[in-house]
Amino acid sequence: MSRQSYRRKKKRQKWIKHTVFITVALISAVAVSLMGIRLYAQIAGAPPLTVTKASVFLDSSGNRIGDYFTAERRYWVDLDEISPYLIDATVAVEDKDYYKHNGFDFSRIASALLTDLKTQSMAEGASTITMQLARNLYLSLDKTWTRKIQESFYAYRLETFYNKDEILEGYLNTVNYGHGMYGVEAASRYYFGKSASDLTLAESALLAGIPKGPSIYSPINNYEKSTNRQKTILGLMEDQEYISSEEKERAISEKIVLKNEQWTAAKSVAPYFLDAVWQEAEQILKKENKNIREGGWVIKTTLNQAHQQAAEQAIENNMPDSDLQAGLVSMDVETGHVTALVGGRDYEKSSFNRVTQAARQPGSSIKPFLYAAALENGFSPLTYLNVGETIFTYDNGRATYKPQNVNGQYADGEMSLAQAIAISDNIYAVKTLEKIGYEPFRDMLERFNLNYSKANNPSIALGTIETSLYDLTNAYNTIAAQGKQRQATTILSIEDANGEIVYEYKKPEEKQVISEEDAFILTDMLTGIFDPVYSDYSPATGVSLRPRMTHTYAAKSGTTVSDQWILGFTPSITAGVWNGYDQGKTLSVQEDMAASKQVWIDFMEAINEGKPNETFEAPEGVEGVVIDIETGKLATDACPKQRLIYVKKEDVPTEKCSSTELFDTDSWNNFLDLFPFEAFKNFLN
Repeated sequence: MSRQSYRRKKKRQKWIKHTVFITVALISAVAVSLMGIRLYAQIAGAPPLTVTKASVFLDSSGNRIGDYFTAERRYWVDLDEISPYLIDATVAVEDKDYYKHNGFDFSRIASALLTDLKTQSMAEGASTITMQLARNLYLSLDKTWTRKIQESFYAYRLETFYNKDEILEGYLNTVNYGHGMYGVEAASRYYFGKSASDLTLAESALLAGIPKGPSIYSPINNYEKSTNRQKTILGLMEDQEYISSEEKERAISEKIVLKNEQWTAAKSVAPYFLDAVWQEAEQILKKENKNIREGGWVIKTTLNQAHQQAAEQAIENNMPDSDLQAGLVSMDVETGHVTALVGGRDYEKSSFNRVTQAARQPGSSIKPFLYAAALENGFSPLTYLNVGETIFTYDNGRATYKPQNVNGQYADGEMSLAQAIAISDNIYAVKTLEKIGYEPFRDMLERFNLNYSKANNPSIALGTIETSLYDLTNAYNTIAAQGKQRQATTILSIEDANGEIVYEYKKPEEKQVISEEDAFILTDMLTGIFDPVYSDYSPATGVSLRPRMTHTYAAKSGTTVSDQWILGFTPSITAGVWNGYDQGKTLSVQEDMAASKQVWIDFMEAINEGKPNETFEAPEGVEGVVIDIETGKLATDACPKQRLIYVKKEDVPTEKCSSTELFDTDSWNNFLDLFPFEAFKNFLN
């Protein structure tokens, strides 16, 4: 053997050794890597397939009225609850070898790599259904090599711990179908108004084409592109023998009926109410050491859909064509359950809830609570005060306050509490506060869970302390409940995603805020705003509504330069209405100032239509007497302005209103007292 041949042989042997070494090293490295990946997968464990689910709202009768999503609209359904057509269409277009590979389609990966190298970009992906699920659940949509590597690790873990049907179910429940719809059930309801189990072949093929580009292939955004992709998918299904040629042609000829507009209308049921429910539920669950963001809750609410529709209709029918806003809330007297809530005129334009979130000056609608304090401090409906024009001093004489009535006029002389509340006399209110003192009024506001001020300013008698319509209506509801405390609530029960009840409403222990006698006397006085007998320099504030009334109501209105309020009740339901401008614009147009009362009476009449009239029943210790409005004495035929007024038994007057009736015995006795002739007196007795 020549020296040259020897050298060639040695080089060949050396090359073979290096090749074998490199091959063994590569195989070892691959083996170690695979073992490492396997070990990592075992240590990391099974990645969760669950996602945040929708929370569902039910009305008081158990009917579904809406849902709540923390970010994306989803309804998780089992694989056997999904149309087989949609399952087959998805596999055909997204991953035809899904049931053959272990999470990675290496032929597609190689093809995608070549394309990406040629274009020097990540223009083409090769993600299997497993890899897409990993991305949907755990990763962002960024097209980077780092994300691809992470996606592969997650895909391996998914394939290690879950079978193919479980992975496919997860994918179909998390993929984006456009318009905020994630998962087949949400998409099916949105596009077709039906469950995913009821989808036809044509609908399934159309739906399966959307995830490639939800904004491009949505039938709502581009119907032509969507149906062209549908035909492509039907062709793939035929090629892969999922369907026959005849089935494909029937599906192509089937007319697609989109029902997304119906879904849009359905989702807007009581949106302000549902926001309030969600906020209350968050607080309830927090007390139970649970996080509402877990989702999947079934929340049964107090909503009465008939009341809600009446509220929305009343606002729609009576609001002027301006930026004037509205709020309405109604509550059940017996339970405190909120039966209807409208927080504004248009939720799509403004979701700000003017019932629960807005704090405004209530004006004269605060007066019943001032007068509740007065009833506990020696006042009665027949307490008379001089209500002429008055300038009040306060702050140890350093400040003055001159209240005005709404029409700028004043009464000439004295007026009873019953009449003052009916016509909303402001002088009477401030004088009442001056007589009883600030502390009893503050105490009363606190007992009714209303805001109060520690400053001794006489203007608080006229409602200058801000409050919400929700809180004020709840306070009126307590008066309606015969003085027993009511706590407004929107929730009857909460179930978790497993169907376990985590909260159920229980009526709280009864607490008497004011006595039944005082609550009834207040209620009776509040019926007076509809009675023209009380009209004086100003009409009774609710007398304009009297022609429309078919039931007995107790109510009080309130007015500021930028707010209109009216709150009132029957023995079974309380409702409050507010009107005003969000930016505090002054109310100057008559139709703006009249809207609140018209909304309120429309609502109350609508919900009570066809029902028998309810009356307020007087408790023990209260007696009804016919009184002369002008004097506060017992009425006789000679007194034209008279009304049945309820007072405590010890406050029943004994003197009659007139001493000039010809055949009245008391009148003659008073006259004969002027003479010392017993015979004349005996003659009359």
